Amino acid sequence: MSAVVAPAPLSSTDIGAVRRLEDAVATVIRGKPEAIRAAVVALLSRGHLLIEDIPGVGKTTLARTLAAALGGTFRRIQFTSDLLPSDIVGVSVYDQHGKIFELKRGPIFANVVLADEINRTTPRTQSALLEAMSEGQVSIDDATHELPRPFMVIATQNPAEHYGTYPLPESQMDRFIIRTGIGYPPEDIERSIIKYGSIRDDIRQITPIVSVNDILDARRSIREHVYISDKVTEYVFAIISATRNHPLILSGISTRGGINIVEAARVYAYLEGRDYVAPDDVKGVAVPVGAHRLVCRPEHEGLDKEELLKTILGTITVPLA
Repeated sequence: MSAVVAPAPLSSTDIGAVRRLEDAVATVIRGKPEAIRAAVVALLSRGHLLIEDIPGVGKTTLARTLAAALGGTFRRIQFTSDLLPSDIVGVSVYDQHGKIFELKRGPIFANVVLADEINRTTPRTQSALLEAMSEGQVSIDDATHELPRPFMVIATQNPAEHYGTYPLPESQMDRFIIRTGIGYPPEDIERSIIKYGSIRDDIRQITPIVSVNDILDARRSIREHVYISDKVTEYVFAIISATRNHPLILSGISTRGGINIVEAARVYAYLEGRDYVAPDDVKGVAVPVGAHRLVCRPEHEGLDKEELLKTILGTITVPLA
């Protein structure tokens, strides 16, 4: 009988590179380790990040700082009401000399794309990101074009109650693996920020801490070496089932959402140096991964979805590790 081959251990080199990435971002985004960790979890989960908060608390700064610390290409798109889908993905232009159509690639062709104030553009333009975020490719005319690997969208948006915003549709929200906020910094740090003013120079001084290959290697390690047991899988299923059967919720967490909870929990375990997913990993990611996917009944639209999901989590028995 052949011997069972144990999986290779997690690479401490990969983990070290990721932790240096977190430390670099923390030099600019001070006092917000939870937001930084959420961004890194989204990156390593092969997903996309939505940062939602009021203006002026550092949404764009977090996105730009993370992008600056990553190797690879970076593009920023300022979303406005007159932005067109072709402004994002590109367009085919006829070359009269060569008698052929040439592709003029849009800013979506980058490793990291900052979609700034994504809810200030129309639903038609928002939808231009759907194929890119789901499949890592875009269709222009009759041709399909692959996007660089890795590919990540970091989108920022202001709360829906702000003037001139277009709420993202459910299908678009479901493409973001994590939604997070920033909030005001701790008082002592905020005083320092106010005293010394703009932190743009801090962002410019950040050089890439990791390479594209570092990110791809870390993703591979997570996929191949971080184990999730049947008990923890059942725990995830219990969470998503509870959201679907809750009386205040019209539409609960989708199957994609359940997959994303597992993917994010694997990354969370990896960042803690473990090769298995613990129930606490699931609890740690369930709200930022799942809350924005909930659709409340019309009469309960004003409910805080994060608090609602936290309440649901409190009703579910946590399995022993």
